[in-house]
Parts: sequence; C-alpha cells; structure tokens
Amino acid sequence: MPQAKSLTDKDLKKVLNYISTSKYAARDRCFLLCTVYGGMRIGEASALTIAHVLNADGTIKDEARLLSSETKGDKGRTVMLPKKLQHELHVYLVSRFSTDNLISITETDMTHALFYTQKESRRGFTANTAAQHFGKIYREAGITGASSHSGRRTFLTNLAHMGVGVRVLMQLAGHKNLSSTQKYLDCNESVMREAIELL
Repeated sequence: MPQAKSLTDKDLKKVLNYISTSKYAARDRCFLLCTVYGGMRIGEASALTIAHVLNADGTIKDEARLLSSETKGDKGRTVMLPKKLQHELHVYLVSRFSTDNLISITETDMTHALFYTQKESRRGFTANTAAQHFGKIYREAGITGASSHSGRRTFLTNLAHMGVGVRVLMQLAGHKNLSSTQKYLDCNESVMREAIELL
C-alpha cells in the first residue's frame, strides 16, 4: 500500500479552503491542524478531551499528555503544542463555546471530546471514523493520494526539511526507533534542488 501524500503548502491551503465551506469548519480545521502542526496520529487527535489542551485558568496548554490507551504502543507520550496550534485550539474553543472567556468552561465540559461528532458533543470520533472523515475531505478537496496520515507525514517532513535532526523527529513522533521515523520523511525535487545549491 502506498504511503500517504505529504501535503505541500498549496495542498494545505486547498484543503483548508474546502473545510472553511463545511458545516463543521472550525472543528475540522483544528482537527486537521493537530496532525499537521502537532504531528498527532489521527487516533491521538480523536482521543483528545478538552482537558488535554485547556488549563483550568482558560489558557491553552503547551503540551498534551496522552495515556497509553490514547496512543499507539504500550506507553503514553507527550505531544508538544506549538504556538500556531495553540492559537488554532483557542480559536476553535472560543467558536465551540461561543465565549472569549474559556475559564467559564465547566469541569463536566472539560471531560468531553475535543472533536465531537455530529451526533453528540460529549462523544468523539473513533480513529477509524476520523480516518474515513478526513479521507472524504481530501477527496472532495481534490487532493489525490492524501489520507488521515498525511498531516503527520507533512509535520515530520517539514521539520526534516528545516534541518531538525532525526532523533528529535523520532521523539516528536513518539516512535521507538529511527527506521519508523525515516519512513515518514518525504523527499521531492524542490528539496533536492535546494540541497545541491548548498554546495
């Protein structure tokens, strides 16, 4: 089976533009960007509750701690949330709760799924339904070869192109070995051209 397409800047803009026209635009934009900016697996993003990303004082956390049951493998991991993603999470939660004052979110709400399904605000997507959902979004946006893994692959490939070392990428991805990380890294003609111009 071929690997998921790594998204170019043009691809990402195209899919975000498509998402902006949908009924659940705020949710789907933030959901997608958790994979692109946070490098989360689709199952990890699906498992997030509001408490994973929101502090009691209404600010967005700078990392999300996932339990072993919420990620792949036999142990949990910490996902770093960069400023860009923190901003997207804040915008999404303000939209979801129709308030700028996120400190007003109740303890009960904090236990709810961050990315709720159409049926119920407390329940989140399963990894499988989220994968199908994003597969459909990519198809309808006209992005050929993309899947729910594309965001994570884009995250790792972009960081590699910026010179981030493979060991750091391995930690950010939550991989146990380098070979798993290396499979995610995409190489294209523009990157090769940039590389030879370094000589």
